[in-house]
Order: sequence, then C-alpha cells, then structure tokens
Amino acid sequence: MDFHPTEEQAAAAGLAAQIFRDLATHERLAAAGTGSDPELWKALAASGLIAAIPDIGLLGLVLLLEEQGRTTAQVPYAASCAYGMLPIAVHGSADQRARLLPVLGTGEAVATGAFPARGGRITASPDGRLTGTAPAVPWLRDATHVLVPDADRALWLLRTDAPGVRTSPVETTAPWSAGRLTLTGARAERVGAGPAAYEDTLAAARTAFAGLQAGVCAGSLARAVEYTCTREQFGRPLSTNQGVMLRAADAYMDTEAIRVTAYEAAWRIDEGLPAREHGLTAAWWASEAGKRVVHAGQHLHGGMGADLDHPVHRHFLWGRQLDAYLGCGSELLAELGAVLAQEG
Repeated sequence: MDFHPTEEQAAAAGLAAQIFRDLATHERLAAAGTGSDPELWKALAASGLIAAIPDIGLLGLVLLLEEQGRTTAQVPYAASCAYGMLPIAVHGSADQRARLLPVLGTGEAVATGAFPARGGRITASPDGRLTGTAPAVPWLRDATHVLVPDADRALWLLRTDAPGVRTSPVETTAPWSAGRLTLTGARAERVGAGPAAYEDTLAAARTAFAGLQAGVCAGSLARAVEYTCTREQFGRPLSTNQGVMLRAADAYMDTEAIRVTAYEAAWRIDEGLPAREHGLTAAWWASEAGKRVVHAGQHLHGGMGADLDHPVHRHFLWGRQLDAYLGCGSELLAELGAVLAQEG
C-alpha cells in the first residue's frame, strides 16, 4: 500500500487547508449557530474542490475531510461527496453522471444519505416508489438530493422537493443541519446494481467520515497542546507535567491510528481491492478512539474546557457526533466480527 498522496491530492489538500483556515474561523462558526456556512460552501465549489473528487479518489477526499475536521467547518462536504459525487461517479449510469455530477460539483446541488437508517425502514415498490422513514439524516436541511438504501439494500436517489418527500428539522449533538426524512410513495431513481453498490457506498462513506474524525481529533489535540504549552501552573507550563504529557501522547497515538486505518481503507477502495472489513476497522477506530481524543482535548483545557463557547468544545461535539453516526464501537466490532467469521 502507498499512503503518499499524488501531486494532485497534495495540492488539493493544501488548498482546502487554506480555505478552511481562512473562512472557518471561530467568529464565523459562532455566527453560523447550528446552520451551515453558505459562503464557505460557495468558496469550496468555486475552488473546484467538490468537482475534483472523482479525479482524486477516496484517499483524496479523506485528505480534504481531515482539513475540514481540523476546523469543524460547518458545510455538508463529507455528505455531498460520500453520498453524491463518489457513488454517482462509480455506480451511476451515463445519464446520471452527465446530469448530476456537474451540479453537484458546482455546489448547486447538495447530496446526503440516509445511511445507516437506524430506527427506520424504507421499502421500494417495483416501480421505484419509496415509503418509510429515516430518523436523522445529516445535512438534510441543506440537501437537494438524498441517497436512500431500501430494505433489500438497493440504492435509490430522490429529490428532497419531490412529491411524497417530507423533511423536518432534527437537532443532533453537532450542528449538522440534520433532519427526519419521511417518504410516502416518493418516486426515486435506481443507482447501481443491487447490494454490491450499497456495500461499496457504505464502506466508502465510513472511510470518509473516519477521515473527518481524524481531522477533528487532530484539531482538538492541537488546541490542547497550544493551551498546555502557554498556560502556567506553579511557575511552569502545564505541558511539563508528566500526567499532561502522557494524556496528550495517548491522544496523539489514537489520532494516528484513526488516520492510518482511514488511509488504508481509502487506498484499497481506490485500487478496487476488497475493503469491507477495512472500512469497518477505520470506522471502529474513529468511533472508539475518536471519543477518547476529544474527551482528552477538553480535559486538558481544565476549567476552560467546560466553557461551551470555547473552540475546543466544537471538537468535542463533532467527535461525539461522529462516534454515534458511525455506529459506536461495540456495534461496529460486532459487525466486523460477523464479516470475518463469514469470510473465514
């Protein structure tokens, strides 16, 4: 495996880092409240960083989502790429690619996915009409399209303004503009062929959101390092305390584990290699280790970490949201065990 990004991937990551650093500031994030930042979304689209995803692949997307996670930028980047750009590019028909990729690439259209539909169930009729609910879909309030798996694990794409589609706001731990999706005979179009497209999309999405978690953790740890190196207690920086150093070192190792497993899964998917268990492994590390890191980041800030307006608190919220969204460690481990047992 080769974790070294291509020249194109590295350039895209550098540009993303600059845009997120310049526009996803503490002041702008505070002003956005629980909504997304439309100006930042326009900047990403204008830079070509959405349209480039099919060319730079899933590993490229993971690199870009790391940069988003470092700043907890409130845009539907992960959702629109993981449930829109990539599955349409890989599994869409020629007509779907020609019709949807351009508008998704310019940010005019925004995609999300009802993955996984915990607590809900969606069924499809033979003529492609969907009925059922998905309790909490990330960025649904911003989305023009939603990718939905039915009970037989077929993939369907529908417009959020279509007849038979109803959305209602849902507040989640992190400000992801989520919503409840209710379908009553809504007409949708099929994407890909059967469960294989579903499994590919799920593995890629898990990997993408694991990459986002790697960035969230890296950002939380960077803030903790800066704080403990400048905050003094008894005449010396907090960072010289052995307990602080050990806690930060553990958080660093956890963050690297999330990053490496996400890179490996993304590389395998880009190379067309089997990656179902690798996507689950990346998701497990992102869930289980991710929550350890964001808790450590908040604890290392001492009393400041309890301030809900402090920037590190956003990393805590995002880390816990990603933990829940990816499925929580025990659920993912049980699924991974079942996959390994089946393959053995």
